[in-house]
Amino acid sequence: MSQTFRLPQILDIARKEGMVTVEELADRFGVTLQTIRRDLTELSDAGRLERVHGGAVLPSGVSNIAYEERRSLNAAAKAAIARACAQHIPEDASVFLNIGTSTEAVAHELQGHKNLLVVTNNLNVAQILSRNADCRTVLTGGTLRQADNGLIGNLAIETIQQFRFDIAVVGCSALDEDGEMLDFDIEEVGVSQAIIDRSRKVFVVADQSKFQRNAPVRIASLSTVDLIFTDAPLPGSLPGRCADWQTDVVICGAD
Repeated sequence: MSQTFRLPQILDIARKEGMVTVEELADRFGVTLQTIRRDLTELSDAGRLERVHGGAVLPSGVSNIAYEERRSLNAAAKAAIARACAQHIPEDASVFLNIGTSTEAVAHELQGHKNLLVVTNNLNVAQILSRNADCRTVLTGGTLRQADNGLIGNLAIETIQQFRFDIAVVGCSALDEDGEMLDFDIEEVGVSQAIIDRSRKVFVVADQSKFQRNAPVRIASLSTVDLIFTDAPLPGSLPGRCADWQTDVVICGAD
């Protein structure tokens, strides 16, 4: 297969899975590792992908990937993460689910939970949980961000400050090796910080593609988190940092 045909397919795989590896692509296309490295370099030079150790990821920076596109990224991993997270959420609890495709996946896994109070600034989460008759759902209000049906701004924060949640389930756009959770929208970050502040326990749901990306606005450190659910070991020195912070890590395998 010529490079002309490989490059669009590599991009399509990256959009669906969040990242690509040199070895997997070489096996898939039946070419050498060096050939794939050249392909990834060309896509990187064109601004279509970002090179990382062993492969490439979708480019990051100051703007996020389109929401509908993010829904399909690492779908199997997100489903496994969501199942594990939901198993740690008891019935008869108050829970906050914030904006994100990973938190939407958690909402799907809460369909069988009983006597939940779920507060959310995510219209998609509210719609999902409307099918659970044993779940009372409260929307925060706020300014509607049409790109992802999220509610942000001061009204959302003011609503959150009226509660004390048993558990907050939050996502983020990126996680760096220092354990900083990052995002793109400073208004959304303000909401996420309020959620963390008003919760007895904080769960983070983040697939491994978040370790390969960057974003400009800091949410908080994983030192403020009780559990992080992910699908791969944390990079670099982060496992040791989490151990020092008493932040437990649950690695979830996709079925």
